[in-house]
Amino acid sequence: MKIVTWNINGVKARIDNLLHWLKESDPDIVCLQEIKSVDDQFPRFEIEAVGYNVATHGQKGFNGVAILSKLPFDEINRGLPGDDGDEQARFIEGVFSTTKGALRVVSLYLPNGNPVGTEKFAYKLAWMRRLERWAEQRLALEEPLVLAGDYNVIPQPQDARNPEAWLDDALYQPESRQAFRRLAALGLTDAVRAVTDSADAFTFWDYQAGAWQKNNGIRIDHLMLSPEAADRLAAASVEKHVRSWEKPSDHVPAAVELSLQAA
Repeated sequence: MKIVTWNINGVKARIDNLLHWLKESDPDIVCLQEIKSVDDQFPRFEIEAVGYNVATHGQKGFNGVAILSKLPFDEINRGLPGDDGDEQARFIEGVFSTTKGALRVVSLYLPNGNPVGTEKFAYKLAWMRRLERWAEQRLALEEPLVLAGDYNVIPQPQDARNPEAWLDDALYQPESRQAFRRLAALGLTDAVRAVTDSADAFTFWDYQAGAWQKNNGIRIDHLMLSPEAADRLAAASVEKHVRSWEKPSDHVPAAVELSLQAA
């Protein structure tokens, strides 16, 4: 089973790329971030026409997450628990039936947090604490779980072409990286890093200053696996070529393949 995360950076602006990629990559489950669309304006029918079920948690103009799946949804949960006043659309969980029992897949869009020292950075760290508490509860179920999304965290120096350029950025602050490590310490496996130590596993290249042409990238899109999912890890990869397409997102898909079958 192939599960992919992709920050699409505006689904309506990139629907042609998305449909082409769905046919080329043939994923079973797709986690999209930054769909930048309210639910009733999401291009559902075009995506359903190529064989996917659709669940969205949208927001006008920015944020927004979605899960596309060849498998039917058994359950859909929208919003990260822990703050009833948080109206930003950054989290959606889908539950699916496999021959090994329930599979839980989350599409998350973690706050950017810039500028450091503002309420935006405080919101990022608070959101990560909420995610940690949620993950701890879900891990107790001892089911295959994939936490996929744009984490807006550069975990290690090798995850940036020029790490020194990010020293003042919220994505690379010690607090952000520590929060990511706390999440991993719950028992989650970073799928891409489980299969490669390459310093070229970037998932994001800015539109500015020729970042793509210079390969001045960072790795901020991650698939974190519960022990039950990690036990079934068959492969993981970054579909870097998508960044060279016309009208690309500044992110590319990151994929994991698990030895699971639909029920």
